Amino acid sequence: MTIPLAIALYFVIWWTVLFAVLPFGLRTQQESGTIVPGTPPSAPTRPKFLRIILTTTVVAAAIFALGFAAFAYGWIDLRPPQPVV
Repeated sequence: MTIPLAIALYFVIWWTVLFAVLPFGLRTQQESGTIVPGTPPSAPTRPKFLRIILTTTVVAAAIFALGFAAFAYGWIDLRPPQPVV
């Protein structure tokens, strides 16, 4: 696996994990009872962006490490099959 491929793969994994992690621990303005005028009731009261970014980074790194290990140790093979002559 080349370095640019590894970076691109990690980037894709990171964004996918971000959208999976985003709703965890979310408390809306409607749930807390403090709706700010001009915002939708489903808007978060305290988004906690740093926690979301750190959680996403750790989970994405673990998924990437597992995939990299599977590739490096030959558990999966990404090369196309060779034709039989």
